[in-house]
Amino acid sequence: MKPFRLDNSLPVDMRIPDPSLVVLIGAAGSGKSTWARTWPATQVLELDAFRALVSDDAGCQEATGDAVFALQAVLGARLARRKMTVVDATNCEQAVRANLIATARRYGVPTVALVVPTPASVCVARQAGRPANRRVPEHAVLAQHAAMVDAWPGLPGEGFDHVVVAENI
Repeated sequence: MKPFRLDNSLPVDMRIPDPSLVVLIGAAGSGKSTWARTWPATQVLELDAFRALVSDDAGCQEATGDAVFALQAVLGARLARRKMTVVDATNCEQAVRANLIATARRYGVPTVALVVPTPASVCVARQAGRPANRRVPEHAVLAQHAAMVDAWPGLPGEGFDHVVVAENI
């Protein structure tokens, strides 16, 4: 497993403008929701909460498509009003991040990648304390972590206006 390394290869800043779209990026169990709780609850769009809204089960992976559709609708409404918005999901896939960036661009809102680089072993260990319907299998956590590590150097090129590492805030 390749560890996350914060080195001089990427300029990191600590600016999170208001308003902006903050995209949390990290594996399941990395602490994204803990970071999300530093914003008012009305500003946080948590994918698990949208899964619960559409299926009555935050862990129902089959509801993800509908949950993303609902999240995108609320995201567009918030950004149209230039409201600070935080997306709390793994966001480890480039296509997911591209969609979020495109939505922010439509409304002229700056984007922030907030990387949560908790070691993979910690992310895996944290799964044990979760309810059964919210536990993510080890192989999936490791894949998410690897995707986050691989994405890190390219985040500015994806169109993020600011790249912030959670440990630097």
